[in-house]
Amino acid sequence: MARLLSVNVGLPRNIAWKNRTIRTGIWKNPVHGRCRVGRLNLDGDGQGDLGGHGGEQRAVFVYQIEAYRHWQKQLGRTDFVHGQFGENFTIEGLPDDAVCVGDRYQIGSAVFEVTQPRVTCYRVGIRTNEPKMPALLTSSGRPGFYFRVLREGEVGAGDEIVKVGEADERITVAEINALLYSPNHPRDRLERALRIEALSQGWRASFEALLQSQTSDARRSGNAGLAPAAASHPVSPGFRPLVVTSIDREALDVISLSLQHPDREPLPPPLPGQYVVLRLPRTEGPPLIRSYSISGPRSTEGYRISVKIEPNGAAGNYLNEHIHAGDIVEVSSPRGGFTLEPGERPVVLLSAGIGATPVLAMLYALAAARATRQVFWLHAARDGRHHPFAHEVRRLMLALPQGRSFVCYSRPDPRDKLGEDFDAPGRLSQPAFKDIGIPHEADVYLCGPTRFMADMKQALAAFGMSPGRVHMEIFNGGESLTPGIVGAAMRAPHPPEDAADSGPLVSFARSGIAVHWKPSAYASILELAEACDVPVRWSCRTGVCHNCESGLISGAVAYEPLPLDQPADGNLLICCSQPVRDVVIDL
Repeated sequence: MARLLSVNVGLPRNIAWKNRTIRTGIWKNPVHGRCRVGRLNLDGDGQGDLGGHGGEQRAVFVYQIEAYRHWQKQLGRTDFVHGQFGENFTIEGLPDDAVCVGDRYQIGSAVFEVTQPRVTCYRVGIRTNEPKMPALLTSSGRPGFYFRVLREGEVGAGDEIVKVGEADERITVAEINALLYSPNHPRDRLERALRIEALSQGWRASFEALLQSQTSDARRSGNAGLAPAAASHPVSPGFRPLVVTSIDREALDVISLSLQHPDREPLPPPLPGQYVVLRLPRTEGPPLIRSYSISGPRSTEGYRISVKIEPNGAAGNYLNEHIHAGDIVEVSSPRGGFTLEPGERPVVLLSAGIGATPVLAMLYALAAARATRQVFWLHAARDGRHHPFAHEVRRLMLALPQGRSFVCYSRPDPRDKLGEDFDAPGRLSQPAFKDIGIPHEADVYLCGPTRFMADMKQALAAFGMSPGRVHMEIFNGGESLTPGIVGAAMRAPHPPEDAADSGPLVSFARSGIAVHWKPSAYASILELAEACDVPVRWSCRTGVCHNCESGLISGAVAYEPLPLDQPADGNLLICCSQPVRDVVIDL
């Protein structure tokens, strides 16, 4: 007979961890007496990170006393208490290899349904004082599971757990867990899992991505169910020498370089919106590593990149002053997940300044296909002299039967003609979206300076645009994911205070930082990136969740600990990797 041994609750609180402050609700303490269970929570309970925990599908976390005994033996521990793993219900019975997603149980006067295995994060490692615990829970097949609440009620320690229903598809929590996190993803098992009505939306999306990766024409390595969008479309690491065939002035502060193979051999075709990475030598110090969007049409004959010349921009000034037609530069294969998605939904290409480059490549693709979908080109520039690609865009828009362009100049020059060179003075803002007639179901592709991106993201949200429809490209770093961290000051990427002068060189391409690896100071490339204030994404920190999966532009790494499932070829997991030679990473 399965029994409820302890009901555990706790509200979020701040704790100190690695010189940072974390907001977490993983500290749970037993309740004396009975406790009311609501649709989203137990009375007196809360979650510190609602992005990763809580909600209707993850209202109650359940862990078994049998798993406690396993970990006590494995780790030689005798100090575990109920709630140690952050669970709301400590139970006896119902092991993960017997309970199926979709099974329903009555406890006290409440009724529950199993929705998914637990998704482990670094905070369970903090709570158990075992940093590897996220990986251990997942790899052992003892993750525990979540309930959603079908009927609210009261529960208490000692209540019997009575099975009152089960899913038609019988797949256990342990099997569901392994299907996502292990390297083995059989198609028939994925299809069976997707037939479980009770399966939570997050896990459903992961299995759909895995299934899609098996059925697409371009089958890929890695775990498509876990990899973030930024890590999609990986390519083999390395640089190839390309010749500069021409250099053209696009605006007062923008030049374009056209690149071809020296022997005119075909190049890997880019997807609209992708970029290449250049490695530029210097007489002193490490080479300059910079990413530039491909701003021309999709072609295997050559690439066009466009570069803004900033007063203090080392790479832009190097290209402007030292590179000429006929010179050779080292260039990576096209990469990046900011790409035009197929379909018939309306498209909004929203940019400012040099941010026009990736969306211009998308416009080329739409024009070449004579797309009949609605296409909106929205661009912000200072004035006509700082407005690159103006004539190109006008020509391309003529090929789109439902194309509309809208250009704002923040400080128009007296020579700029309203209605001809630009459509409105000032800046792009939310009211303009309604005036232009942007549909709420459109896909938005957004690129530009940091402030512009933040303003447009806020304006689109206020306009009612779904966040899932807004795709962004950020070149000076990326959007970070540091769950639970609070009060962290935003700093520009920089070398660490204790920078080494030898060892493998680790270059963070988007952040423009290159530092030598110091194994005595850092256990992983993630820790080095954090010391440099490079924007990073992570959750488990032990090679499980793949939130940290990033592009490996060149070089090679070793893993310690080994990830549960390898990243895609051409990517790496920064949370558990160390460089074995010079590396360039897409961060």
